[in-house]
Amino acid sequence: MAKDQTLRLSVERMSYGAEAIAHDDSGKTVFVTGAVAGDVVDARITQDTDTFSRAQTTSVLEASPNRVTPPCPYANLCGGCPWAALAYEEQRAAKRNNVVDAFVRIAHMERQVAEELVLDCLSPSPAWGYRNKVELAFSRKGKRAHVGMHAAGVGSPAGIIKVDACPLLERRYQKLVKSVSGALGYLAGSHELELDRVGIRTSARTKDVEISLWTKPGAFPRAQAAKFLVDATKATSVVRVMTKGPSKARKVAGVEVLSGRGHWRERIGNETMRLSAPSFFQVNTAGAEKLVQLVLDGLAPTEQDEAMDLYCGAGTFTLPLARKAGWVSAVESYGPAVRDLRRNLDGAQIANVDPIGGDAGREFPDTQADVIVVDPPRAGLSADVVTQLSAQPARAIAYVSCDPATLARDIARFAKEGTFAPSSVTPVDLFPQTYHVECVALLSRT
Repeated sequence: MAKDQTLRLSVERMSYGAEAIAHDDSGKTVFVTGAVAGDVVDARITQDTDTFSRAQTTSVLEASPNRVTPPCPYANLCGGCPWAALAYEEQRAAKRNNVVDAFVRIAHMERQVAEELVLDCLSPSPAWGYRNKVELAFSRKGKRAHVGMHAAGVGSPAGIIKVDACPLLERRYQKLVKSVSGALGYLAGSHELELDRVGIRTSARTKDVEISLWTKPGAFPRAQAAKFLVDATKATSVVRVMTKGPSKARKVAGVEVLSGRGHWRERIGNETMRLSAPSFFQVNTAGAEKLVQLVLDGLAPTEQDEAMDLYCGAGTFTLPLARKAGWVSAVESYGPAVRDLRRNLDGAQIANVDPIGGDAGREFPDTQADVIVVDPPRAGLSADVVTQLSAQPARAIAYVSCDPATLARDIARFAKEGTFAPSSVTPVDLFPQTYHVECVALLSRT
């Protein structure tokens, strides 16, 4: 097929991505942007290879019965909600199917086995207004700055969409995007302002609002930025996060408090966590609580148990696990998160945790764990960590995953080691209107 050729396509299902999947007359897979499962569309070919093509929808000829009108007028331009035109129940079903497909393709499971293993996708939060965090893009040309949401790829200067509100944010904070964008745009007109990105974190539970300005080290209008942002947003914290190094491997060089507390607080379950701007926290607080519940219910820790929490971050699982287990060895490699973990343990007056800073493989705890939690980044577990975990006498492992593909790969690695096998995988929709899905896999001794 030639680039820019137009095809008529019947869209079959959603991919693990922003695109839907169709097949052309020859049977080749076509990844279609701007369509949902069940649509019949005309689409223009944007890429063609020997094995697949990509296409952009030019018109919807027959709308799927599962197509809906998103409440956000920017949904087809902004990159934050690529599945917004798909009815929410169908989103959940598609996410479960993508997890099943990953186990079939990557872990080489029989489909019937995978179907029995993967449970229904849970929905712990509303489909809109669930996020506690958004990130804004920033660019400038001369004295004029563009600040707004990341574009889906077309239709705006510098890939930025200016919006009045973001309906993914918790309801009371949805207009913060416009307030922050306006304040920074005004500041950029009178000062040499260069930003890599802007973070907005909010909590409906603690009422905290933190604005983080990510920059390179160097001169910066600190006082003016703090004043403009606090006046516009009533932020409880404004910080500057300085990074250095190449764009794909930047490291935090320091955090400056420009105004307020210098951190963000969120209440999750019975715990109040304090987080610095560089530290990771799930963007869906109600969803994070569901993950904790699934992990604790699956492991059923007792006071006699020794527990292990790898890739523990600032303590989302560590704190509630320590309330039930006798001892917890918690390992985290990211420096800001380790510092937050220690502060959270002190604040919660928890003394039965050993916080260990370092790589999970190199700093693997010298202990005999009864129950284990792992919550690795998108890349999943390294092969050596799977081997070390498989040598543990634990009765169960709870594997929290943000990527079905690496989860399936690691489940296959555990199967090869022969010690642990999955007993259930529960998809949890922490990211409505997107293709992303979190999973809690429970592994038991074979």
